[in-house]
Amino acid sequence: MEDRHVSITASMVSELRKKTGAGMMDCKKALTETAGNMEEAVDFLRKKGLSAAAKKSDRVAAEGAVVAAAAGAVGVLVEVNAETDFVAKNADFQQFIQGIATVGLENAVTDIESIKALPFPGTGRTVAEELTHQIATIGENMSLRRLDRCDAGEGVVVSYIHGAGKIGVLVELKTASADAQVEELARQIAMHVAAANPQYLKRDQVSSEVVDKEKEIMRVKALDSGKPENIVEKIIAGQINKYYGEVCLLEQAFVIDPDQTVGKIVEKLAKELGTAIELSNYVRYQLGEGIEKKVDDFAAEVASLSK
Repeated sequence: MEDRHVSITASMVSELRKKTGAGMMDCKKALTETAGNMEEAVDFLRKKGLSAAAKKSDRVAAEGAVVAAAAGAVGVLVEVNAETDFVAKNADFQQFIQGIATVGLENAVTDIESIKALPFPGTGRTVAEELTHQIATIGENMSLRRLDRCDAGEGVVVSYIHGAGKIGVLVELKTASADAQVEELARQIAMHVAAANPQYLKRDQVSSEVVDKEKEIMRVKALDSGKPENIVEKIIAGQINKYYGEVCLLEQAFVIDPDQTVGKIVEKLAKELGTAIELSNYVRYQLGEGIEKKVDDFAAEVASLSK
């Protein structure tokens, strides 16, 4: 009987990964099963459907879902993309992305790259390898796009997911209070962030370049409308405050009580509870924002085939 035992080296595993795009553990198993024969190992992975992932890597993945995990004063927000909305609703995909959020929460990671090498629960694979496995199993390209973490230290972090993962939000309130009203307010603010889409937390985060650009636009509009130059600056001063009220979370009209700003609502609760409360951070993801989606022109494609 032929002795099929052979030492599998890291370079062999690396080479097979480059050829197939399969996960490290899957490549090692394939090489072990085929006594280190590279071509047989490729066939082994193809039969298992695990080499398909590499072929899908050039497809645009702009669907998927945003998912969150939060506990106490800590929370993470994750976006994982897939090619179609159909797959995004798949139970296996949902379980996979929730697992990523849980790994992120439990391991104090702060960005998507730092999560990839961590173990994915119950699989014996890393998060990156589990992604490759899911691509091969489900049959679509997927990508771990981004991850953000909020840590209030002392206080609460609350998550809100809207529209089955189309929008995800984390809101962080720093406070020594353990009153349930604090968590409820954080939840209401998270819903506000999902709806109002603030660009900044507070006005000192808006760069001088952005402010100067807005002022110049306001100046040109005022002059073009015939306003005298001696009152244009006063007009700009009022309009720039209105601009801050549109883009800064603390200055936006609270969706639940439009007569109050978000900042005033936080101050009101702090006064009622007799303790300091600071809206210190928020994160908002909208699924697929910034990804250029491919639009298929089937008429043009058919026409090109006839040439």
